Amino acid sequence: MSAPTQTKPITAGGDDFSLKAILPPLLAIIVGMIMVILDSTVVNNAIPHLVEYFDTDLKTIQWTVTGYTLALSAVIPLAGWMTDRFGSKRIFMITIALFTFGSVLCGIAQTPEQLIIYRIIQGLGGGMVAPIGMAMVFKLAPPERRGSIMGLLGIPMLMAPAFGPVLSGWLVESVSWHWIFIINLPIGIIAFILGYKYLPKSGGTKAPHLDVIGMCLAPIAFSMLAFGVSEGGTSWSSASAITGLTVGGIALILFIFVELGQKQPLLELKVFKSSDFTRSIILTWIVQLALFGAMLIVPLYLQGVMNYTALETGWILMPQALCAGIAMPISGRLFDKIGARPLAFAGLSIISVSLFILSGISVDTSLWVIILCICTIGLGMGFSMMPLNTHVLNAAPRQLVSRVTPLTTAAQQVVVSFAVAGLTGYLTSQITSHATSGGANANPLSAVVAGYGDTFFLSACIVTAGVALSLILRKPKQQEEDGTAGGDIPDPAMMAGH
Repeated sequence: MSAPTQTKPITAGGDDFSLKAILPPLLAIIVGMIMVILDSTVVNNAIPHLVEYFDTDLKTIQWTVTGYTLALSAVIPLAGWMTDRFGSKRIFMITIALFTFGSVLCGIAQTPEQLIIYRIIQGLGGGMVAPIGMAMVFKLAPPERRGSIMGLLGIPMLMAPAFGPVLSGWLVESVSWHWIFIINLPIGIIAFILGYKYLPKSGGTKAPHLDVIGMCLAPIAFSMLAFGVSEGGTSWSSASAITGLTVGGIALILFIFVELGQKQPLLELKVFKSSDFTRSIILTWIVQLALFGAMLIVPLYLQGVMNYTALETGWILMPQALCAGIAMPISGRLFDKIGARPLAFAGLSIISVSLFILSGISVDTSLWVIILCICTIGLGMGFSMMPLNTHVLNAAPRQLVSRVTPLTTAAQQVVVSFAVAGLTGYLTSQITSHATSGGANANPLSAVVAGYGDTFFLSACIVTAGVALSLILRKPKQQEEDGTAGGDIPDPAMMAGH
């Protein structure tokens, strides 16, 4: 298929565009992203079974998650240069193939060491899928339909983490742990075929500048920060946590100085000069810090306090995913009409109220109250997350989108790591504090529940700060200029991925 044939419907508007041009490539990207996002959640839920199967300890098996995260963080910053050099379609398909290959290897692993190595291969493939996929969808969608299209892309990003525990629990209990990896083989093949057939061709540029120093510093900075924060969840004073944070922090500072002096940097940090971009991405980080932490704390409470199994917990969390999936396309359509500020304000307000209700949790709290709260959290996430992400990309210069999505994805990886480690550490300290203050005759369960309540309260306060910050969001100047297909819009070849 020739380039003009593919790029023509991309620049068209109306219903004909949405049905005939965007759905096939969007489906290819969604299938690939679902596979990667789903994988992280199914593995987390299967860790206890892996410890038993390999007859090893938790610390060893935990490296299947840590190694994957480090590989993921290391390659994310390279996504922008790789797509500029070789084309987004080619790199997207290579990463899907590498992730699928790594999944099959994981499924046939015979030792914990093999599983760790194969998970690293998975991470090297999976790290670029999300930033490349988001950049492609953003370029394919016309400005007046961007919210709706990005809303559809956001459905797997919110629903996959909730479906993961259910799928993992069923496979581990009814089939075999091997299938939590092998199931990626048919999904990967489908994603590869769809991508080959429907994604617009993009040949890349002939001689892009390679930021060698940045390419060396970025993986060190983001992977070591993620490692340090992950280790900090156990003990912030441990040698591994201090080493990771120190090395990662120094590498990050050096990386920032190097990138600001580059004409063609690996990650485009100059985009922070845009006040619209800076406001929206700081708000996005705050939301992610609270939300991903809460998404971790609720399952811990259900399994650790209420004694539900992993599979039962997955079913309990399912309504949250369904509510998020219902709200996401609605928020996308509304974003095209009213922008991000009212949606972010409404969505974050709903989440804040729900978390404040959960902060009053007690041993007598009904399961239905918890389900109602997580349903409203799902609605709030659906109304706020993707509008904020789209707002961030709208605030960036159009020609820098392929460099901005790796920046936001890499930063999100670190922020989520901070959320998980920070909130779990706070939860542990609060439980210990309540147990100590209660004395020898205190009910241990009451101390645990009180610790969870404090953690939900902290998350609620963080989201409340986000509610206040959402009021200062404004429509990006670039969005105002290109809202009617004017302004700084690249030619059709660039819209198709260079």
